[in-house]
Amino acid sequence: MTDHTVNVSIDDDIASIILDRAEVRNALNRDTMVQLRDAALAVSDKDQVRAVIIRAEGTDFSVGADLKEVSVMEPGGSLLRARRDAELGQKLLTAIREIHQPTICAVQGIATGGGACIAAACDFRIAATDARLGLGEVKVGMNLMWNAVPLFVELVGLSRAKQLIMSGDLYAADRLESWGLIDDICEGDDLQAVAQGWARHYADLPPVAVQMTKRSVNQYALALSESIMHMDQDQWILAARSEDFKECISAFVEKRSARTTGH
Repeated sequence: MTDHTVNVSIDDDIASIILDRAEVRNALNRDTMVQLRDAALAVSDKDQVRAVIIRAEGTDFSVGADLKEVSVMEPGGSLLRARRDAELGQKLLTAIREIHQPTICAVQGIATGGGACIAAACDFRIAATDARLGLGEVKVGMNLMWNAVPLFVELVGLSRAKQLIMSGDLYAADRLESWGLIDDICEGDDLQAVAQGWARHYADLPPVAVQMTKRSVNQYALALSESIMHMDQDQWILAARSEDFKECISAFVEKRSARTTGH
């Protein structure tokens, strides 16, 4: 039986999509990703909704992929199945990015890997003062998937996107605000109210004009990505069969430094 880990509430003309897996710091397992994708598609289709907030319960927005579900594809395993499974993250980000209404992501604590990608797929990002965002895939021998690379390049520029993706480090909210990834910072106790204020501002504007503008800006900024970002699933399959990947996952689980060799 699938656990219910994503909740949707609608208050007047503002919808909230809420990650509710706080006991594991909102780690993204397959069921949660499917629920989040379906929630994004559902609220996007509601005419009465004028703005959407994506937020999370608990101390952290999301620590990214649930590594308990990450396993190396066996040599005799199906490449077709591996590619299908690897496409879910991209479908999730596409569903969020293509929500018709303006989207505001409210981030507290840690948002790393898939958590940071979800934030990047939204139109605006509000962060608590304690928030830290990063892309830690490289530290466990993975490439950044989900067709997320163009999002970060467009938001922060080429050099800073390389820092985020290649270092695997977490960056403080104030630094990311200066880079253009974070739009507003507030105290943690005020996060929901500030996100609600942003949502209200856009909900009160003429919805057809706002939603057409959003689509035009996204299409212009990300037009090239549709033609060139079709291989990150295959990069994942290659990385997942490496000895370094196995070593990095083992080191993460055992809480030790990985000993990578390039194999």
